[in-house]
Amino acid sequence: MADFDYDLFVIGAGSGGVRASRVSAAYGAKVAVAEEYRVGGTCVIRGCVPKKLLVYGAHFAEDLADARRFGWQVPECAFDWATLRDHVMAEVDRIETVYGQTLENNKVEVIRERATVTGPHSVALSGGRTVTAKHILIATGATPMVPTFPGSEHGITSNEVFGLPALPKRVVIAGGGYIANEFAGIFHEFGCRVTVVNRGDTILRGYDAQIRDRLLQISMSKGIDFRFNCTFESVEKRDDGTLVIRTAGDDPIEADMLLFATGRKPLTEGLGLETAGVVIDGNGAIKVDADNRTTCDSVYAVGDVTNRIQLTPVAIREGQAFADTVFGNKPRRVDYNNVPAAVFSHPPMAGVGLTESQARERLGSVKVFTSDFRAMKNVLAGRNERALYKMVVHPETDVVLGIHMIGPEAPEILQAAAVAVKAGLTKQAFDDTVALHPSMAEELVLMR
Repeated sequence: MADFDYDLFVIGAGSGGVRASRVSAAYGAKVAVAEEYRVGGTCVIRGCVPKKLLVYGAHFAEDLADARRFGWQVPECAFDWATLRDHVMAEVDRIETVYGQTLENNKVEVIRERATVTGPHSVALSGGRTVTAKHILIATGATPMVPTFPGSEHGITSNEVFGLPALPKRVVIAGGGYIANEFAGIFHEFGCRVTVVNRGDTILRGYDAQIRDRLLQISMSKGIDFRFNCTFESVEKRDDGTLVIRTAGDDPIEADMLLFATGRKPLTEGLGLETAGVVIDGNGAIKVDADNRTTCDSVYAVGDVTNRIQLTPVAIREGQAFADTVFGNKPRRVDYNNVPAAVFSHPPMAGVGLTESQARERLGSVKVFTSDFRAMKNVLAGRNERALYKMVVHPETDVVLGIHMIGPEAPEILQAAAVAVKAGLTKQAFDDTVALHPSMAEELVLMR
């Protein structure tokens, strides 16, 4: 490969790009990765990692209140946003350093410049240099979508929310997906007044209807305000920095912050992909085959930029599969069936496999088993909040097609259950398993 500067040039040092880079280098490839922002990508820098840390921080609001019912003499506690924010950002800095060290240890060259494609084997760097590579991998991820209407520039996205100088008292969140519902729970627990504005008539499309309806019910009972079938007309920013948000057919909303959580789009604009004949679809996503190859034989893409399943573990699997296939002589493809997912709401949701409606659409009829209960901790704490576990089963083979749940620690429990669904186990296998008592997870083997 002496005709090229690198065997592999990766654009984007997020989860998928980092995995592909270090594994390819471990196979002996000469690898460089260009990152114009920070190593670690959305997940580490301004996504799942800092968000989950905020979720942990928000949980203390209920935990401190519950502790009194368990005999702890907890005084009145005040929340300081700056302390949590600064500690979270320090942790992000630490993890970014670890990612950089991992690349360095694997002899991957990190170029902290913007890179654009200039041909099937060439890349231009913002510093003025052009380099060549036998293979180019696009791993630039996705970016928040922001609707355009008068005053929309006064809103922020998840990119900016982690560094807020102060905690807003009144928060309006636009959207009905997982980001909107997660931040609704976070800010509510921090004591903010939260209004969720959704242009549709439901939250969390694609998740099981019973589970998402339970989250809506619990969220509303806690005091989160939801406005459905609601479209934005304008946002006015007053001299004191507060916002007046006007929506069609509804009363204006006064707020201190407007957070757009209206979806994410693949980050392909301005990458020069057309110079290599790389085709993107109508949503801006790079088209790839089962081996992550684009319409240009030397250019590949992994992660959110392909808009297959926008989840960090999926991007990592794709990066691994790319490296194994191209440089490891171990062809591998990612299986996108039965990928588990979670919403870190309050309480959290998690699911794997087919929802009830998806199963009925495919099979006509299915067996459904549920467990609707109040967690033991909630009972003693005096909370009426109920958990709901649901199992969707094939009507003839008894194979478990999907498991969906909402309740304390649902994602932690679902990860183990996802192995059973992936393995194609039957409902009888769950029934034959002795319950681990007392636990919430035991409800998985007690559903009748």
